[in-house]
Amino acid sequence: MPRTETRTGGRPATTGVIAGQGVLSVGNPASPTVDGFKWVQLTDVARLESGHTPSRSKPEYWNGDVPWIGIRDATGNHGRVIFKTKQWITVEGLANSSARLLPAGTVCLSRTASVGYVVTMGIPMATSQDFVNWVCGPEISSTYLRYLLLAEQETVRRFAHGSTHQTVYFPEAKAFHVCLPERQQQDAIAEVLGALDDKIAVNDRIASTTSDLARAIMDQLWTEGCVTSLVRGDAAVPHGWQRTTLGSLCATGGGAIQTGPFGSQLHASDYVDSGIPSVMPQNIGDNRIGEEGIARITAADAERLSKYLLKEGDIVYSRRGDVKRRALVRKYEAGWLCGTGCLRVRVGTATEPLFMSYYLGEPEIQEWIAQHAVGATMPNLNTAILGEVPVVLPPCHEVHRVNERLSGLDAMAAHLQHENHTLAELRDTLLPQLLSGKLHVKDAVRTVEEAV
Repeated sequence: MPRTETRTGGRPATTGVIAGQGVLSVGNPASPTVDGFKWVQLTDVARLESGHTPSRSKPEYWNGDVPWIGIRDATGNHGRVIFKTKQWITVEGLANSSARLLPAGTVCLSRTASVGYVVTMGIPMATSQDFVNWVCGPEISSTYLRYLLLAEQETVRRFAHGSTHQTVYFPEAKAFHVCLPERQQQDAIAEVLGALDDKIAVNDRIASTTSDLARAIMDQLWTEGCVTSLVRGDAAVPHGWQRTTLGSLCATGGGAIQTGPFGSQLHASDYVDSGIPSVMPQNIGDNRIGEEGIARITAADAERLSKYLLKEGDIVYSRRGDVKRRALVRKYEAGWLCGTGCLRVRVGTATEPLFMSYYLGEPEIQEWIAQHAVGATMPNLNTAILGEVPVVLPPCHEVHRVNERLSGLDAMAAHLQHENHTLAELRDTLLPQLLSGKLHVKDAVRTVEEAV
């Protein structure tokens, strides 16, 4: 098998072996494989490329036409094919740095800071030095390699070193070995897994459309009422409407606190693999609570912390960082814990929770919250700030009318989110079994066809 040239330079591949959890290893682990699979050094079937950051002191190197992948692109698009990036560089910046324009289909693995995140280039792009990039040859599918690295994210983190910042160094990356079937079987496995991801992507697009329609309903409300500002107290509102605050309509409170063992409400060691979900800031999205990677506590701890349990119709906020994020608690999320780093808004009888959750998503209100958050280094939200959030409240019949229009859209979006969680769980279950050859493609196909 001809060896593909590696373009990174520097130290040669390490000669040691660091066995992984499944189908990825530093060095050849020589572990048994099923028929049709074999261990291959990744640089034998793919070209390893590095990245670079053009000088930040040269403005002419930035804001150009070349998409440039940074860590935030990887963490925000883990497992996806990406077509746009948060930052772009110029052709001059590319020419005057060690960055390279790599072809579409290049698989990028973050190796520093946030280690183990994977994206694939949908168009030619460059990357920062925080990535190892694989330009696949004909003997390995880029889609298959992406799934393989997704399945081995924890293994990749085991390969990282460093006391301050964990890093996967190039000698280890050059020594990556992968357990591969023949290309035809790679393509068949990728097709099975891709069917699930395609369905997830379709659901995401539909959910995004419902969000746009909900925003249009709210915009129509302010237009018909001639409301020019939600936060300016001197802006006129129609007869029968009122300007008030969130604190006058809702009760606000904090989440359960994670502290040390003495007098703590919740200790880090209290989290378990199965039990009552505990909502953290990372689980809060655009009016949704994400189930992926959610922490859990025992039923006994939930009873002990019962005053922090969420009710249907509560609104949960991220207390620190991106304080604009909030999520409405749906019926199946009632009884979950309002966890560390979160705030809870309990809507009173003067308005509707669904209406209020969409109101709090209005860009003008989100900007007000961001501007009033405290903290020099990181925005910090508290119950006092939430209580002062300005609210323009229509009469009850108007709230009810808008709420009715929103409810169908919101129910559809919630259903799609829950379905996507189920599909992702199925994909993640099938992934290691297919990649190891323990599950035949034909058996997985039947399971996927039933799901999609």
